[in-house]
Amino acid sequence: MYDKKFQTISMVGLGYIGLPTAALFASRKVKVIGVDVNQKAVDTINKGEIHIVEPDLDMIVHAAVTEGYLKATTTPEPAEAFLVAVPTPFKEGNVPDLKYIESAAKSIAPVLEKGNLVILESTSPVGATEQMAKWLADARPDLTFPQSHGNNADVQIAHCPERVLPGKVVTELVSNDRVIGGMSDKANDMAIALYKTFVEGECITTDSRTAEMAKLTENSFRDVNIAFANELSLICDELDINVWELIELANRHPRVNILQPGAGVGGHCIAVDPWFIVDSAPEQAKIIKMARDVNNYKPQWVVEKVKAAITDVQSQNPDKNLSNITVACLGMAFKPDIDDLRESPAMQIVKDIAKIGCQVAAVEPNIHELPESIDHSHVSLNDLSKGLENADIVVVLVKHKQFIEQAEYLKQHSCIIDAVGI
Repeated sequence: MYDKKFQTISMVGLGYIGLPTAALFASRKVKVIGVDVNQKAVDTINKGEIHIVEPDLDMIVHAAVTEGYLKATTTPEPAEAFLVAVPTPFKEGNVPDLKYIESAAKSIAPVLEKGNLVILESTSPVGATEQMAKWLADARPDLTFPQSHGNNADVQIAHCPERVLPGKVVTELVSNDRVIGGMSDKANDMAIALYKTFVEGECITTDSRTAEMAKLTENSFRDVNIAFANELSLICDELDINVWELIELANRHPRVNILQPGAGVGGHCIAVDPWFIVDSAPEQAKIIKMARDVNNYKPQWVVEKVKAAITDVQSQNPDKNLSNITVACLGMAFKPDIDDLRESPAMQIVKDIAKIGCQVAAVEPNIHELPESIDHSHVSLNDLSKGLENADIVVVLVKHKQFIEQAEYLKQHSCIIDAVGI
């Protein structure tokens, strides 16, 4: 076992996972150097504030910065352990894009020292940790790494994916089990010692490729189950059956637990990770790919419903043309009660409705301004009452608590498309 206590760690990437992780280490009196390319995020954190929405995180960050245990910078500094939590999107054709991991590896390489531990936390395709190790070895030929020297390497490397729920990140980082995939036994021992600084769940060790695949499998499992619910919603619409009632009845079976349909699947994991498996084994990953296709189609299906509703509005009001029809879109985040718009089907639906030529009153209570990628000439950001005020059509895209509380009021609208079952 590795019994040394880590005194200084570096968190590379201060987003939805990196910042809470950094804050929790700092809350245990470990010096944390947070690194991010976003100068605005760095400045915000150094003021003891946060740039994301996550319950309880603001207090922890404020205390950590005030007490001197957490600081943010754009340039990596020496540390005993480096945790990399940067995005892993995919390129055209759903091919994994490791450019952010490569950039992170090359940025920390100059400050690596003998005895360091590097952990890739980013959800990654199988083999990404080994690729990161190669980039580090190429950049620092004066140091040895586990792919060539195993337990005797100067720098040890592991993969440890997060498995937390947005909105409960702080709690789940502490309580959830962690899968640690070291490139050597020593890397696993060092990683356990590091995470046990604040993790109360069990740390289970394996190799890096299995750890990578474990995270992809978890999210693909959820994607397949969501696809089943979404496909049921398409079938029930065709057969004039209430899918919400149907699922409630079916779930009374003691061994059936169907999830709820939605406007699609979003976020930085479930909408992305299955493609990593498909890319690695395209001939074998048939169900996983089909689930992705079903969930990717659901936003298009919602937009078709909106187009049909627009036609109905115009038939009932001949003086209405596209430019003076308003569609209120309730929700833009990828899931309820957070501000995360990454891979959000709701945001894609908002964009697609705007392209029709009508006005879109977007209602997203968790953000303060529209992202630049939105067509501001057709889309405005509103509170709920303002968004509904002149809406010809209301589309419910996210099950935010504010919308659930107003469900009875929403029902009174003459034309409502409810994609989430409020």
